[in-house]
Amino acid sequence: MTLTGHRPQTESQTAPPEPPIRPSRERKNPVAFVILLVVCAILFLPVLWLFLTALKSPQQLASDPITWIPTPPQVQNFIDATMILPFWAYAANSLFLSTVTGVLTTISSALVGYGFARLHGKGKKVLFGVLVAMMMTPPIITLIPTYLLFAKVGLVGTYWPWVLWGMAGAPYLIFLYRQFFAQLPRELEEAAILDGCGRLRIFAQIFLPLSKPVIITAFVLSFNGVWGDFIAPQLLLNQDNTTLAVAITTGYVNSQVFPVNNLLAAGAVLYVLPVLIMFFFVQRSYVNGFATSGMK
Repeated sequence: MTLTGHRPQTESQTAPPEPPIRPSRERKNPVAFVILLVVCAILFLPVLWLFLTALKSPQQLASDPITWIPTPPQVQNFIDATMILPFWAYAANSLFLSTVTGVLTTISSALVGYGFARLHGKGKKVLFGVLVAMMMTPPIITLIPTYLLFAKVGLVGTYWPWVLWGMAGAPYLIFLYRQFFAQLPRELEEAAILDGCGRLRIFAQIFLPLSKPVIITAFVLSFNGVWGDFIAPQLLLNQDNTTLAVAITTGYVNSQVFPVNNLLAAGAVLYVLPVLIMFFFVQRSYVNGFATSGMK
């Protein structure tokens, strides 16, 4: 008679089989979808009306009742909009100012945000309170005193005010960088200090490469702020070196100094096109910049 030992059952033999994992399906809410669709249509309606106006003739604009769909579409309006005034020269001025200010603002805001997030010193909380207060202050309030200050030192009519604004940083972007840098692990900084890295090297080689979404967000916001600004170029620049925003509002007029609305609409469409294209390519990083900066 052969005796066999008792073999204990393993966990895989005794445990019941787990049910297959099914992908969770989100509940569809048709009411919310319809509401969002209506809101998107309302927001898109002015853009559509602007584009349709840019394709109309003066007779269609003056017709009664209103001509909703231009027949035939006047594509020539876009060519005329660039020929009546030096459109591309003004566009180059806007591009130069927006790019220079965007780059300087992005770098300077990152430096200050890194200081608020990782450095310690007396008066840090007070300075951060001043920063938050500056975020609450509308820029229009400080525009006239800033103009008087620039006029005193002879910078009116030049691009130097935008360079100085860029080097000073932007309060909201500083806050955005501070929130992002504050959530990074302390071990990264401590390991770099042990290797002999200074603060600027830690900022440039460790923190800055990790903040790519915030960098793109900061550049897009600062670029768009200068590109779409009308008041500051109107006050600080002259007719020769002004921006496209000012030129469009004053350049499309007839002999009686009345605005030519179809050319004005065509110029406005060409004016917003670069910003839309830029946002189309960086929208994912732009959204991630806000998402990652609000985690702490």
